[in-house]
Amino acid sequence: MNKIVSACGLDCNACDCFIASQTGDLEMKKTVARKWSKDYEAVLTADDIHCDGCMSPGTHFSWCYKCPIRTCVIKKRYHSCAECDVFPCDKTESLYQAVPQAKSVIESMRTR
Repeated sequence: MNKIVSACGLDCNACDCFIASQTGDLEMKKTVARKWSKDYEAVLTADDIHCDGCMSPGTHFSWCYKCPIRTCVIKKRYHSCAECDVFPCDKTESLYQAVPQAKSVIESMRTR
């Protein structure tokens, strides 16, 4: 499977939502929905767990449509934060505190 990276640097191939979507694993979708409902104080079902990667032309998890990072990247017509002169920024700060490896991915893309 090709490595797919989100706008912010998250590794889609390691994302449970992405994996469950790509494999069509209904039990995994149910598990992800239960876990994310608890973790993010949301009400999610297996039907909500579908994603082809946030920057793909395919299906996206519902949060993708609200994500300020993805919205910014699309508005600037970039593929990811790696192309932005204002990196990191206030939109990415909390994500990178929670998931520092996503920031590392973007930083490595910037040096290429």
